[in-house]
Amino acid sequence: MTNESRPSYRIADFDAEDRPRERLARLGATALTNAELIAILLRVGVAGENVVQLSQRLLKQFDGLYGLRRATFEEVSGVKGMGAAKTAQLKAAIELGQRLRLETPEERPTIHSPNDAAELVRYEMEGLVQENLWVLTVDTRNRLMAVDRIYQGSLNASMVRVGELFKGAIQRSAASVILAHNHPSGDPSPSAEDATLTRAVVAAGKLLDIEVLDHLVIGRGAFVSMKERRLGF
Repeated sequence: MTNESRPSYRIADFDAEDRPRERLARLGATALTNAELIAILLRVGVAGENVVQLSQRLLKQFDGLYGLRRATFEEVSGVKGMGAAKTAQLKAAIELGQRLRLETPEERPTIHSPNDAAELVRYEMEGLVQENLWVLTVDTRNRLMAVDRIYQGSLNASMVRVGELFKGAIQRSAASVILAHNHPSGDPSPSAEDATLTRAVVAAGKLLDIEVLDHLVIGRGAFVSMKERRLGF
């Protein structure tokens, strides 16, 4: 029998106690590995490789969830056993996970520390291949109101319109803002340009009576609070 004519391996081919879906129903999603969770989305493996093995290979090839999230649609769909349909399912699940964090207003997260703020954006910002500058607007109770994606591309303090950073905060009558931008290199060390921009934004915030709580630099698996470093504040 040729590889082309051999059947694909499905979740239903597992012993009942080993099937990811049944394990999720019995033990909860947190009990499953990343590969098992991905396998539930993909449902079918390829000839000679069950769907969990396909998922493990996918994670290995892209260096874990971080790399898988960062990979382009074309890169993932080009992997043997994937294709457009499976890739769309996987990318949609990743995006839904991100959107869920901000969907329900009454469940808006409260920010008490730089780490709280970083956790709201790290998941997505770590996966960006270009530098982005986002503004988190915060109400008087330190609850997140919105995340405005302002700039994309190489950031230069002389090119950033400071007033634009406060537009969303003014429209929402926000009490304060937090800046966050990523370093695609993975190194979150602030640059001199980052400090210059921060000083300009802090000064503008004082004129507008909108406090700038922090400016976070997001790297891979780490972040820097410029306020804690006293850079620009």
